[in-house]
Amino acid sequence: MSPALDVQTSADLVASLKTSTTHVDRAIFPDGLKTTGQHPPLYDQVYPYSAFPKRIEGPTVWKAEDYSDNPERWVHQFSSDEIDEISSTANRFIALGLPITGITMENFPLPGLKQSLATMLRELLNGKGFILYKGFPVDQWGNHKSAVAYFGLGVYLGYPVSQNGRGHILGHVQDLGDDSTQIDKVRIYRTNARQFFHADDCDIVGLLCISRAEFGGESDVASIHHVWNILQEERPDVAELLTKPIWYFDRKGEVSQGEDPYIRAAVFYLETPDPEDPEREQRVYCKWDPYFVRSLTRFSDEGIIPALSPEQQEAIQLLEATCERVKLHMVLKVGDIQFVANSHTLHARTAYRDYAPDSGMPRRHLMRLWLAVPQSEGGWRLPYWDADEKKRGGIQVDDTTPVARLEGD
Repeated sequence: MSPALDVQTSADLVASLKTSTTHVDRAIFPDGLKTTGQHPPLYDQVYPYSAFPKRIEGPTVWKAEDYSDNPERWVHQFSSDEIDEISSTANRFIALGLPITGITMENFPLPGLKQSLATMLRELLNGKGFILYKGFPVDQWGNHKSAVAYFGLGVYLGYPVSQNGRGHILGHVQDLGDDSTQIDKVRIYRTNARQFFHADDCDIVGLLCISRAEFGGESDVASIHHVWNILQEERPDVAELLTKPIWYFDRKGEVSQGEDPYIRAAVFYLETPDPEDPEREQRVYCKWDPYFVRSLTRFSDEGIIPALSPEQQEAIQLLEATCERVKLHMVLKVGDIQFVANSHTLHARTAYRDYAPDSGMPRRHLMRLWLAVPQSEGGWRLPYWDADEKKRGGIQVDDTTPVARLEGD
């Protein structure tokens, strides 16, 4: 079935956007690759609900009980040989005097780990969609070497993209004192508030635990394909509503010149057809973050965009509640690395409290990577103009330089 024609996307516009990311200033983007950033979908490639499967089967559909008592299926303890390889490669890279943003597979060789990381990438993209690595010696290495080693590991899973308007290509999840109630201005990762189930603007998100909170800050992951099946059984009307491109997502001021401050999109999409195999399955993809949907009252109050309808408000609550029903709970300890796919899982975290300043204990600190996997390298076939760009997605404001700091700012 063909997509629903909503607004035909101009071929000239797409060509212009592609040019903007291939002809870049290498003084700003040393690898010649620029994060493409946030964009509305190609509306003529958005499928109607009638084209969606009524039930999804396969390894992307899982229940918490499949894994909660079977850590060997999703936890990998780094061996001493693996840590030695990562450590020595990190030391050699640091000796080169290059910035963290310059790390690539070519200058960060991991011959012993390369094959297992390729296997894990396939599992992230086409299987359960998550993995927990354990045993990164962050206390021994310190923040700089830990960041280098983590970034070096990450480039084997995808291309690191900018995570905010400041160009942070290595992000930091820390409570920086921002007011979590100001959701039209504040990114929740900069606070200690609860994060509801969501997906980030990238293909894979990674979190390395540098230090833990005194209380809370624990992780949850849900199979969105399991959630889809439940909605189909119990509330197909809500499932249908979530496939319509009537949802507005806030950009919270992280906008390039000439761009709208919000994006109109759907929550559930079908993949676009595979040009090399038209019979290949078109999988259900989810793009969601309730904080970016609820924060737009400054525009809806002015009549610029529609306010959320009662049906949409109910759908938001039901999507969260369904994720809560099926979630896998996990606790990240110091030295743990969690990688999660944003295509067919949603993730969340509980609220947390840091140790008191006079305790001598560090505040909670996770180093974050947003990784892009283009369509031609195994990434999902998404209805966006940048589906086959190496650094698709992320957040890019004009020509903001990518940076990799060692603490949040």
